[in-house]
Amino acid sequence: MAAKIYIVYYSMYGHVEKLAEEILKGAASIEGVEAKLWQVPETLSEDVLAKMSAPPKTDVPIITPNELAEADGFLFGFPTRFGMMAAQFKAFMDATGGLWRTQQLAGKPAGIFYSTGSQGGGQETTPLTAITQLTHHGMIFVPIGYTFGAGMFEMEKVKGGTPYGAGTFAGDGSRQPSELELEQAFHQGKYFATIAKKLKGSA
Repeated sequence: MAAKIYIVYYSMYGHVEKLAEEILKGAASIEGVEAKLWQVPETLSEDVLAKMSAPPKTDVPIITPNELAEADGFLFGFPTRFGMMAAQFKAFMDATGGLWRTQQLAGKPAGIFYSTGSQGGGQETTPLTAITQLTHHGMIFVPIGYTFGAGMFEMEKVKGGTPYGAGTFAGDGSRQPSELELEQAFHQGKYFATIAKKLKGSA
């Protein structure tokens, strides 16, 4: 059976979603892997989102906590809020208590990707603090390390992402993920899928 990977994200302005789409392509490029995009539920009202100039959500399906149990591995994506994952994603993780009690996610691999507003806005603290969620579930954190090669050492261009995972800078919201950031996201999907497939094969 194919290794089933769920790419689960929250995106307010579309930056994380663009990374998720590239991660999906990368994961799907590995034979024997079935990858799927999911969004977590929104916690803000339509009125508040309108005041924040947030665009309408895309038609990517909304996941429920129990559906996580179906997957063999996860890539979790979110924007940062004060150096940590956005509240919408934290609320979703807070709702996984039932899975924690029954240890249904224990031993499954998980990776992280993210967006920040500025270069000092949490490219490392956001994934670092998110690892606590994986640890309490007993999941296996899979960073990309420096497997992206030369792309990790780019110094001339503004580039998000770290050894923890793919990342992008949103700036004031107008900046979109760069070609290099999208390439790193594709790489993360492909790299993670290879590891998830191996783990499923050895299970």
